[in-house]
Amino acid sequence: MSYSLILLAHGSSDAKWRAPFERLHEALAARMEANLRLAYMELSEPSLESTVAELAASGIQRAEILPLFFAAGRHLRKDVPAQVEALRSAHPSVDLQLLPPVGEHPAFVEALAAVIAEQAGEALPT
Repeated sequence: MSYSLILLAHGSSDAKWRAPFERLHEALAARMEANLRLAYMELSEPSLESTVAELAASGIQRAEILPLFFAAGRHLRKDVPAQVEALRSAHPSVDLQLLPPVGEHPAFVEALAAVIAEQAGEALPT
């Protein structure tokens, strides 16, 4: 397979913080055919750097990075693009694309709205 989708979370030294991301990755990987990876921007392994290095070594030619962030703050405007540029230089055989954060996707907004409405005991208008 020459494509991989990297789910990028912030990262934390707290294993309990990482657990929901690991469960999400496992659940999605079981349901999808795509080569799906979970990586962390900092403080956790697998890091984005180690994940891309592993993908490059396995012959992956294209990888998209989907940030599991609500919005594009400083990390997604500066830190992660700098990481991606460094990784492009280190692994020129892999076409790396940084996607907008998942929080900006209309389907995410709808899913979150449904959860919030359910908690409030309301039905969303259709």
